[in-house]
Amino acid sequence: MAELVTFRRLSWAGIEARSGRWRLLVDPLVTTEPLAGFLGPPKRPLVPVDVDQSTWTLVTHLHPDHCDRILLSRIAANQTLCHRPIAEALREEGVAATAVEQWRPQQAGPFFVTAVPSADWRGDDQVAWLIEVAGVRAIHCGDTIWHGGWYEIAARVGPVDLAFLPINGVLVRLDGYTPTDVPATLTPEQAVEAAVVLRARTACAIHHGLFDNPPRYREQTSAVARFLAAGNRRGVATAAPDDGDVVVG
Repeated sequence: MAELVTFRRLSWAGIEARSGRWRLLVDPLVTTEPLAGFLGPPKRPLVPVDVDQSTWTLVTHLHPDHCDRILLSRIAANQTLCHRPIAEALREEGVAATAVEQWRPQQAGPFFVTAVPSADWRGDDQVAWLIEVAGVRAIHCGDTIWHGGWYEIAARVGPVDLAFLPINGVLVRLDGYTPTDVPATLTPEQAVEAAVVLRARTACAIHHGLFDNPPRYREQTSAVARFLAAGNRRGVATAAPDDGDVVVG
């Protein structure tokens, strides 16, 4: 009998994929104190994240709302995977991360994972992760902005069942960076367009609703409603699960 596979939304950008006793976490977050000065306090309690010897993690990039060093330090040695350019930085911070190359599939328990292109608003190294398990294909896109790599991903890996996409279209004011009115993550409408290019069966909203700290970190208004409406206009199935909910692709 095939193992039941589930995908569950955690807090913020985090997700959990489960197959039998194995769990794969992407960008799990439980430690918010380092974020308070920029993102502000979380608006609600975070989903608890338990880890054990059967837990693997994937890191999209080093921003602390996606890379919780305290949580990652509890993961079994070398069961955290990251793109090669950030591996040394993680090791220096006590995280035993295994470096991988883009487009090169790796096995993590029963999961096959591949780092694929992404883009960061300030040019930091960032990847998205393709996850394949028991015939299900999902992609987690971190907190990417719009980029041309969508087309290469679609051409090289084909349709996906689930696309986890940031939707808060945040405007930021960060010390040392010239302020602009260009969103630092996908807007709700851009997230749906990314799902169109990726030929996703279901687009799932992440990275919204938990933090809003104007003027330093300002989420766009009505992000979920706009995401769902854009999906309806474009004929894309959309889901905006609450924290902790299982996602059905």
